[in-house]
Amino acid sequence: MTRLPFTFKQLFMPITVIIISCTFWLLEPSSREWFAYNRNLISDGQWWRLISGHFLHTNSNHLWLNLTGLVLLWALNGDYYNIRSVWTLFILCIGTSIGLFFYSDDLIWYVGLSGVLHGLFIIGAWQDIIHKIKSGWILFFGVWLKVIYEQIAGANEEVATLINANVAIDAHLMGTIIGTLIVVFILVKNNLPSFKTNQ
Repeated sequence: MTRLPFTFKQLFMPITVIIISCTFWLLEPSSREWFAYNRNLISDGQWWRLISGHFLHTNSNHLWLNLTGLVLLWALNGDYYNIRSVWTLFILCIGTSIGLFFYSDDLIWYVGLSGVLHGLFIIGAWQDIIHKIKSGWILFFGVWLKVIYEQIAGANEEVATLINANVAIDAHLMGTIIGTLIVVFILVKNNLPSFKTNQ
């Protein structure tokens, strides 16, 4: 039986996300007022919303849905997590929000972790592929098929009802794109001779 990834370095990133998300939830509605992704306020210089908006949620269902997804990802890919995974999380938050800011003009207000979770899923699936776990290919392309389907068919209405908000499918797309770009960067770093000099 496979052991769950319970070392400190493997738990650090997911526990950090859980603590921040639950703290923001306990501080509602003030936290939403000051930290939600808001296109107009970001344009006015409140850049921290590019990061903090991902840790806020529309209701308790939304919170527990995202945190459950995070825990499942940790159970699936936590062996690959380390302290530096927080930087990967940071890049996913920034990248997803910047993508929304420039390519989803109609999305004025957004909260939720699902876009970032899509990115983490892509990176974890690629780690499976590197470790020659064939199901990694299924997971990697499965995420892409899901987000493409969402772009064509729209969001799941049942989920929208559950979280009492429109499902931001563009966030899922942007998170998946940023996760894929991180994978590409890793491939380039590991294979170009210029990255291997002085090592």
